[in-house]
Amino acid sequence: MTATTTTSRAAALRSIEREVGVLVHRVRRVIGVRARAVHPDLQPAAYLVLADLDERGPSRSSVVVEALGIDKGAVSRQIQHLVDLGLLERSPDPADGRAALLSLSDDARARLERVRDDRRERFGERLAEWSAGDLSELAGQLARYNASLESPTG
Repeated sequence: MTATTTTSRAAALRSIEREVGVLVHRVRRVIGVRARAVHPDLQPAAYLVLADLDERGPSRSSVVVEALGIDKGAVSRQIQHLVDLGLLERSPDPADGRAALLSLSDDARARLERVRDDRRERFGERLAEWSAGDLSELAGQLARYNASLESPTG
């Protein structure tokens, strides 16, 4: 590898690091906005729990802990917050009556759908000038990036 190639690669890696940082900050901000759009008292961490359960379906809290990689106590507090807001329901697990399954209330499901519809519309508007090929290429590169960073230890 030549010095020029090494310098170009290092510059490209710095640029990626910077752009991913911008993306992370934007995502954190947007999660807060989405949480408040679902319910004015919804905390961003609780929104993530709600979104995970919406995607996964009824689950035990231990599944949420593992999926989100968040401390069990923190997930427990977020679950209680969601139950208190009427967005989450607990029911006995048919496989083990001692355990509870968590699922979204009908109200939560409807609120999330409204927020997602709005998000998709705005996302589509902001990327309106991108061709289908550009969008597909970005999706493929992001998938490749995420796969490259995946590790067995998280």
